[in-house]
Amino acid sequence: MWANIAKRTFSRKFKLSSESSYLPSLGYTWFSGGSCFLKRISTSETQTRVNLRFLNVRLCQVGLFTSKSELGIRLSEDALGYYLSARGFATVAEAIESDETEEDFSGSDDNQQSHGQMRKQETAQPQLQKPVHELAGMSSYRYKTLRRRQVKTETEAWDRAAEEYQELLTDMCEQKLAPNLPYIKSLFLGWFEPLRDAIATEQEACKDSSANNHAPYFNQLPAEMMAVITMHKLMGLLMTNSNGMGSTRVIQAALQIGEAVEQEARIYRFLDKSKKSRNKKSRKKKSTTTENPDGQSDPTTSGDCNVIEDSNKVVTEQDKVRKKVENLLKKQKMRKAMALVKQFDASKPWGQEGQAKVGGHLIQLLIDTAYIQPPMDQVGDAPPDIRPAFQHALKNFTNDSQKSSRRYGVIECDPLVQKGLEKSARHIVIPYMPMLVPPRNWTGYDQGAYLFLPSYVMRTHGAKQQREAVKRAPLKQLEPVFEALNTLGNTRWRVNRRILSVVDQIWANGGGLADLVDRQDLPIPEEPDTEDKSEIQKWKWKVKEIKKRNSEMHSQRCDVELKLQVARKMKDEEGFYYPHNLDFRGRAYPMHPYLNHLGSDLCRGILEFAEGRPLGKSGLRWLKIHLANLYAGGVDKLSYEGRIRFVENHLDDIFDSADRPLEGRRWWLEAEDPFQCLAACINLSEALRCHSPETIMSHMPVHQDGSCNGLQHYAALGRDKLGAAAVNLVGGDRPADVYSGIAARVLEIMKRDSEKDPETYPNALLARRLINQVDRKLVKQTVMTSVYGVTYIGARDQIKRRLKERNIMEDDSEVFGAACYAAKTTLTALEEMFEAARSIMNWLGECAKVIASENQPVRWTSPLGLPVVQPYRHLGRQPVKTTLQILTLKRETDKIMVKRQRTAFPPNFVHSLDGSHMMMTAVACKKAGLNFAGVHDSYWTHACDVDMMNKILREKFVELYEAPILENLLEGFQKSFPSLNFPPLPVRGDFDLREVLESTYFFN
Repeated sequence: MWANIAKRTFSRKFKLSSESSYLPSLGYTWFSGGSCFLKRISTSETQTRVNLRFLNVRLCQVGLFTSKSELGIRLSEDALGYYLSARGFATVAEAIESDETEEDFSGSDDNQQSHGQMRKQETAQPQLQKPVHELAGMSSYRYKTLRRRQVKTETEAWDRAAEEYQELLTDMCEQKLAPNLPYIKSLFLGWFEPLRDAIATEQEACKDSSANNHAPYFNQLPAEMMAVITMHKLMGLLMTNSNGMGSTRVIQAALQIGEAVEQEARIYRFLDKSKKSRNKKSRKKKSTTTENPDGQSDPTTSGDCNVIEDSNKVVTEQDKVRKKVENLLKKQKMRKAMALVKQFDASKPWGQEGQAKVGGHLIQLLIDTAYIQPPMDQVGDAPPDIRPAFQHALKNFTNDSQKSSRRYGVIECDPLVQKGLEKSARHIVIPYMPMLVPPRNWTGYDQGAYLFLPSYVMRTHGAKQQREAVKRAPLKQLEPVFEALNTLGNTRWRVNRRILSVVDQIWANGGGLADLVDRQDLPIPEEPDTEDKSEIQKWKWKVKEIKKRNSEMHSQRCDVELKLQVARKMKDEEGFYYPHNLDFRGRAYPMHPYLNHLGSDLCRGILEFAEGRPLGKSGLRWLKIHLANLYAGGVDKLSYEGRIRFVENHLDDIFDSADRPLEGRRWWLEAEDPFQCLAACINLSEALRCHSPETIMSHMPVHQDGSCNGLQHYAALGRDKLGAAAVNLVGGDRPADVYSGIAARVLEIMKRDSEKDPETYPNALLARRLINQVDRKLVKQTVMTSVYGVTYIGARDQIKRRLKERNIMEDDSEVFGAACYAAKTTLTALEEMFEAARSIMNWLGECAKVIASENQPVRWTSPLGLPVVQPYRHLGRQPVKTTLQILTLKRETDKIMVKRQRTAFPPNFVHSLDGSHMMMTAVACKKAGLNFAGVHDSYWTHACDVDMMNKILREKFVELYEAPILENLLEGFQKSFPSLNFPPLPVRGDFDLREVLESTYFFN
């Protein structure tokens, strides 16, 4: 959108004039392009004005200057107030809505073009695209209404929560009665006022003293909003934390609370300053129109003159700096230009240290002010038992992989608070909700997705080199990646209300069905009345196991509540969108964390495409196949005709499931993906009961999944005929099942070993015990993770878990020995069947070792142009003193983790390839008019479009691997490290890639 504003600006020849009543003597500098262009944009009172809301908030998103702190030279915030008040806008949402005209653009244009290109555009008429509302398939009025709601959702969530508590407190005082609130909300209300007052007191103290290490940041947000953020963020962490039921680590809580406060403070500063600017404007108008006794108008007050004079100084200073920076950029002196701009920085990011200080102190204030009292019927005539709701403690955490433990500070909640956690999801503020309007198109590292919430194209998790690599990459190089993310983000979804209704019924009745967790804890067994130490020890272990299981169930219940909260909020919307971004390897993920299509069967069953399309003849066929795939249990390994026969043989069960999901025979509960199976039953029943099934509108996403996709990529890289046949790169009458193939080979080896003499070959006894246990389920996880570099220890632990589930051996040492033997045998079978894949893995690992030995990270560019830098470095520690405790922040050092760089490179490289394939397919599907969603190696579209998508995904796979991928990788390594010697490329086979085009079960 910003680039389009620039184009419109050049085409209309805007000019800045001190005559403008909205911007008296104010100018601003516009920076474009990673190259060398700065342009002064201006406007006059009589000409069309650029939306200043975007000029301030989004200025940091243009070209070279990627954050507010880097930009330095900023539009005077007072000017925003003048603009808003003069146009009569009370809120940001109103200002933005007014700027959404029929001439709006999608925002996908190149905003980092070269100086020469931009000069040409000054005289050229910009090429108009369809308005956003047309691209979204809605009227202009509807789009504006939804956009306003989206802006409010992003900018006012915490503010609304604070206002609600204030209103409840007022009602309580006026009516002298406690409102009838849900349990957890009544706790929030009881904690809100004391915490708010404590924060306000601390803010006053911070004004007078800078001795407190949190003082520089503590007054940037009103006390009531800081109180709400602290309560909601902490409770959210207690709900979702994996460190134990009702507890969270201090460092994690402090950083998340501090980050949330900082983000909200940025939005609040803009809103607050705009409001003050409007007030100044109105006062200034009054002073300029006051008449003297002689009837003449009074000149402006001295204060206003000073404002204008100061503004003129700012303009003059900006002008000088602009010219200097422009000259430096033209001379390609980027660092000097950046240093000059940073001298004018007015607001710097807090950084993790500032976030930890603020978050730590807010947690301390909450601990000091939040109390809980058991219900009166629990305490009888005893005095009220008032106790702290939270406490700070130190706990040891064991690292299983390193066999070591460390002591960390944790925040624990009272058991009474813990009981209410599972029901508190509906009262927790979730800022990053699905969007009501299409996300902003990605045009840079932090330019895209949500309208106001901070959005970054890559989840770097603090890895500085990866972040800088993406920022430095030319926009032209990243365009394919941005286009793919925009395509995924523009897929419109809605809630399947019938499935949500069934889920709600099951959940209200205690869960425990369709893979939903039971809402009741397992009972703790009573201590045995015996002095037998072995019996007492068994009881202790049993109690420990049950408590651990109850803790896991508690986390699962909280997770379900969060998902259902989002589903209930979105169920009445006609549609919504999921902005996507990437992990460092180039795999795409929705930015909303709870209810999305990457989630569990529950999420996937509740979600469906907002757009419906007629099934058609092919769509009806694919819907039947899809239902069989969801039922699974071996049915999904049949040929397509076999799957269709299975569905047609169970039509009575399918109709019964659709009509009476909970009252009938419940056939759908036997499926591996029950909620998705139920959704398919409902859709298929509607079609088959119609006199013309092909005309029924279907909203259901139909999946096509890769067959052990990682090994498919290795087989294509190595042109491996044997491996290609095992993973369906070659056509066949029915799908090849690589897991069954490996299981069969493992069984052969074990049968051979079982015939040996146990005295000379001890594993013979283990082989005899395990022969009847070998099946695809035993080896599946190890085969799946082999492509990601699973080690012998990892394979042993995976198989050990499967054996323990079957309870065939009581003694743990015996299970361990059997798992060791089975893991070695499985890895041997894998090497035999996928020799080419193993040689490529070894070659990749050796290349990584050569690079990492020079203390350099492994870096490469994906086929779509995404720069990838492996982030594995040794971490240093930085102590930060807070009022709660001394926190230790992890900091990247310059020392590379050689072993981690080597072992992680093969799976990371393959992930970058499967991510590229998915994104290439997404863009091609969009161009073909298909709706598309992707989950790594699972591609989704409407049933009627599956044939077209299948054709596209095969063509894109062949296109991807017809390029010399390994040769390009080696060339890049040699170019980056000319002095290092890399091993020669592995020998590859003669598999013809174009056979993939005819492989029926390549994705199926």
